[in-house]
Amino acid sequence: MFTGLIEDVGIVARLERRGPSATLTVSTSLGELTLGDSVAVDGVCLTVTRLDAGSFAADCSAETLAHTTLGALAPGARVHLERALLPTTRLGGHLVSGHVDGKATLASIEPVGDARKLTITVPAALSRFVAKKGSVALDGVSLTVNGVDGERFDVMIIPHTADKTKLTAKLPGDAMNLEVDLLARYVARLLEPSRDDRLRAALSRAGYGEP
Repeated sequence: MFTGLIEDVGIVARLERRGPSATLTVSTSLGELTLGDSVAVDGVCLTVTRLDAGSFAADCSAETLAHTTLGALAPGARVHLERALLPTTRLGGHLVSGHVDGKATLASIEPVGDARKLTITVPAALSRFVAKKGSVALDGVSLTVNGVDGERFDVMIIPHTADKTKLTAKLPGDAMNLEVDLLARYVARLLEPSRDDRLRAALSRAGYGEP
């Protein structure tokens, strides 16, 4: 688990393709790491498989490359990094699993005082999980949703977040890794009709009532 508070902005050293999979190597000044540690890279939970002085490597599955922005990374790209939280860590953001739900798109960015307002377009299938004053993670950054309009929502980036992340360097049209709030995901699942409910509804439509 993670908090969505970025610890470092690393630099992609290389992305080595191996058939449908790949190995990502990132240069970083992140603190102590050991083999097997979990690190969120632009919001994607990866496992450290190799350590070198000032860098680490992690394997990316075909699923990860297909459903996140990691497959499009090139040497020199900047990525958000966060180590998994400890039991003693202050939970200053929100609980982030590092399991990306899909790719969102930056629609616009505009100044609001000394902050920046980012308007994000979200895939239709995920829009129901985004709520005003709820939480989302964009490229691993914990953010509060200010407003929702259909398949779009907006967030405010304060100067501190702008300084510590790459969010305000994004351009309209850029893709971002989106993770919806864990609570929203599970509540939606619990509210889905069960198999028995669907069967009863189908029987009712076919003219078969309760015995």
